[in-house]
Amino acid sequence: MVKLNDGSEVELELFKFDSCPFCVRVLRKIQELGVEGITLRDTMREPGANAELIERGGKRQVPCLFIDGKAMYESGDINAWLQANVAG
Repeated sequence: MVKLNDGSEVELELFKFDSCPFCVRVLRKIQELGVEGITLRDTMREPGANAELIERGGKRQVPCLFIDGKAMYESGDINAWLQANVAG
């Protein structure tokens, strides 16, 4: 669970793979903001993670941040959401 600026908590799960430059961009933002508690799922190394991403999110695209089970794609959108909600 990750605590948000408003005091609430959400479950964050990031599907990514290491050689994806857009994933690296999101991981850097997470590090920059000092966000802890995000579950990281590697679609290239973790058996079943890619299939789970497609099943839950409807497509294979990474990065994908699940916010309490709802998929958010696009590194720019993810970073903007993180900046607005967990920077603090």
